[in-house]
Amino acid sequence: MEFSLPKLDRVKQRTQLSRLNRGIVEQTDLPTRGRYQDQFDNLEKHTQWGIDVLEKYIKFVKERTEIEISYAKQLRNLSKKYQPKKNSKEEEEYKYTSCKAFLATLNEMNDYAGQHEVISENMTCQITAELARYVQELKQERKSHFHEGRKAQQHIETCWKQLEASKRRFERDCKEADRAQQYFEKMDADINVTKADVEKARSQAQLRHQMAEESKGEYSSILQKFNHEQHEHYYTHIPNIFQKIQDMEERRIVRIGESMKTFAEVDRQVIPIIGKCLDGITKAAESIDQQNDSQLVIEAFKSGFEPPGDIDFEDFTQPMKRTVSESSLSNSRGDGKSEPKFGGKSKGKLWPFIKKNKGGGPEDFSNLPPEQRRKKLQQKVDELNRDIQKEMDQRDALTKMKDVYIKNPQMGDPASVDHRLAELGQNMEKLRLEVQKFEGWLAEVEGRLPMRTEQTRRQSGLYETQNTSAVNNCAQDRESPDGSYTEEQSQESEMKVPATDFDDEFDDEEPLPTIGTCKALYTFEGQNEGTISVAEGEMLYVIEEDKGDGWTRIRRNEDEEGYVPTSYVEVYLDKNAKDVSQITSENL
Repeated sequence: MEFSLPKLDRVKQRTQLSRLNRGIVEQTDLPTRGRYQDQFDNLEKHTQWGIDVLEKYIKFVKERTEIEISYAKQLRNLSKKYQPKKNSKEEEEYKYTSCKAFLATLNEMNDYAGQHEVISENMTCQITAELARYVQELKQERKSHFHEGRKAQQHIETCWKQLEASKRRFERDCKEADRAQQYFEKMDADINVTKADVEKARSQAQLRHQMAEESKGEYSSILQKFNHEQHEHYYTHIPNIFQKIQDMEERRIVRIGESMKTFAEVDRQVIPIIGKCLDGITKAAESIDQQNDSQLVIEAFKSGFEPPGDIDFEDFTQPMKRTVSESSLSNSRGDGKSEPKFGGKSKGKLWPFIKKNKGGGPEDFSNLPPEQRRKKLQQKVDELNRDIQKEMDQRDALTKMKDVYIKNPQMGDPASVDHRLAELGQNMEKLRLEVQKFEGWLAEVEGRLPMRTEQTRRQSGLYETQNTSAVNNCAQDRESPDGSYTEEQSQESEMKVPATDFDDEFDDEEPLPTIGTCKALYTFEGQNEGTISVAEGEMLYVIEEDKGDGWTRIRRNEDEEGYVPTSYVEVYLDKNAKDVSQITSENL
């Protein structure tokens, strides 16, 4: 059966194939591949930048906490550096209100440093640790969102590749059908071709046309499916992913803002306590009492001496013999006669013209003024009592240990502590003797005991034993009982100047007239040359007033006279007697 296509049908078929080919070419330009790929890249860079900002802020807070810790440490070290050392002179200085205020300032600064440690701790817990944990969660969430976006992108690209493959197959089948149709028309128009060849070309053209129709249907189906997937991709999946990324980024921004608020709030929380520290410093400064500090200084350095009296006018226009005074006591006797010798050594000058001893001072603090000496002796007694208490505590502890050893021999030998107990007993006995010695001196200063003898003073260890080979050549510096002078003395065997030797100094002088009386307020041991010993309450005669040097010359009887500290006696001057003495002195 002969098959032939009308020419009109062949023209229509070629037109349809041409249009289909044009449609295929046009369809390749419709999808904009990679339209959102660049947006994913931009978002990935931006979100990574956001994480970097968050980590930068974490680093900033961490460095702030380190600064706070370092600052607190430096403040504590500063406070510790200026704290008074125990059992030192600095500790005694803190009895003054200004020093107490400074100590309170140091303590407040220590508390102030503690608040900076609190700032560091709270920032570490509430900001650094929380943000570090959030950054890890944020990285995981970001990774999940972009993984989902890449997966959606890969799916739409796969659909696009299927569509492209179907389109290319449809295009190929259409071209094959067009060539088959042209070949059939050529064979049909050739009169030299057999009918069988024409039929074969016609069948081939119909087959190719049928294959093109099938490819067309397949391509149309895949195209519809791709358009649906593309619509879902660009209007559902990608917007959802972008929305999730946006929400994640906004949460990050909110979180960093909350952290900044916490940063300020941590500082604000300690402001009241810091204010209390500063109020404490202000209160300490206001507690400074200058009058109280001045009174403490007065009490600390009060000597107990009275100010010297007026100096009498000495008239040098008349030939006369000057009265022995503090300025001529040591050299007036040398006018016209040699100085008497005491134990082979010349006499030294009397206080206050003699240099002070450079040594450590006597044990009984007799080199100090009365008030200072009393304080020193009281401190020494208190110190010895504390030492005795320590020894007693150790003895009690060892006694209890010995009792335990006696009850439980397996724990130790009771005899092992006997030696130590004996040592403690000896130490306490020595300390008690020392206490008795210093209490005796303290009672003497306070006027509770009679004047001590030379033998008692020697037994107390006040004087040091001298070398026997230098008895006549050595001398020892000695400070006066009031602590203001020293003088050279001979050996102990010659320390006490015989009364006859002392009286020899005045053999060639007229006895001074009495100008008044005095009462001894304290006991005074006149062991130095030119002085006289008096007992508390004793009444004596005044023969020479205090010339400003703190000494008054008195007389007990015709053979005993000498100098005593003015502060140790209460003087009752007889005005008439004083005038008579002045007239007698002028006549002489």
